Amino acid sequence: MATVKSFKNHNAVSVESLAGKDFLTIADFTSEEINYLIDEAIELKKQQKEGVPHPHLAGKTLGMIFEKSSTRTRVSFEVGMLQLGGNAIFLSSKDIQLGRGEPIEDTAKVLSRYVDGLMIRTFAHESIEEFAKHASIPVINGLTDLHHPAQVLADLMTIKEYKGKLSGLNICYIGDGNNNMCHSLLEGAAITGMNIKVASPEGYEPDGNIYDNASEIADQQGGSVEFTYNPLKAAEGADVIVTDVWASMGQEEEQEKRIKAFKDYQVNQSLCSKADAGFIFLHCLPAHRGEEVTTEILDGIHSVVFDEAENRLHAQKALMKNLMNL
Repeated sequence: MATVKSFKNHNAVSVESLAGKDFLTIADFTSEEINYLIDEAIELKKQQKEGVPHPHLAGKTLGMIFEKSSTRTRVSFEVGMLQLGGNAIFLSSKDIQLGRGEPIEDTAKVLSRYVDGLMIRTFAHESIEEFAKHASIPVINGLTDLHHPAQVLADLMTIKEYKGKLSGLNICYIGDGNNNMCHSLLEGAAITGMNIKVASPEGYEPDGNIYDNASEIADQQGGSVEFTYNPLKAAEGADVIVTDVWASMGQEEEQEKRIKAFKDYQVNQSLCSKADAGFIFLHCLPAHRGEEVTTEILDGIHSVVFDEAENRLHAQKALMKNLMNL
């Protein structure tokens, strides 16, 4: 695959210095920082369940820019800010269009004068990078076409809740390797010392730079990264099985083509029989039962998808608490 990008070395950075940082990709953070955020998320979840107030962001406001709609992302960020004692402002594509009508640079500078942090859910990853470059407040990636780090932070939290650890676990991703979930999962698994296998059909391999960078990070953290065209091989001995829809938002016109390409990559009982007996199943939702996963697996005893969905709330609270607590 492509040339390896250098892994940013933040080992000298203490977790206390997370304040003011952007969260654009998992690989922008160290293993220590990601594990710290996961533990923070678990603690915030415990406090919320016990009814313990945690108004760490009282008086703070999060701006939420949505060029792509999402139920879970909007509700989890908005409720998260309320539980942290702050407020959230929703800005749809009708309210703001990045780079259209006003340069991204100007929008970033203006909104930095109004709010204390920004979550952006958009298309091109370059847009959020440009926004963060000019913003003077923390910018959180709620999703781009290339990365979905907030979701994967929640996934890692869920895995740790069920397995008690991350380092050394075997995780596999089955499906479209060239999508934002797979890319961020590669980085998240690598940075936490997991062994990840990705299985995709020809023509749907992960981005080369992201794959190679994840491989380099995995080497540093004692994990491994592997790609295969054989989904059964990827699932062998897996502690965690992950999939995503075959056609993401904006790819609906490719639906029939993708159904044919991915027909052998369904997560079903036959594939899951190759995994460890105690495996857990993850899916970021919404799921298409009967396509990328069978109802038997999605609603079965190994599925933790609704805990995973809930954990978006708590993982993002940990992010906002630490990044916005200036």
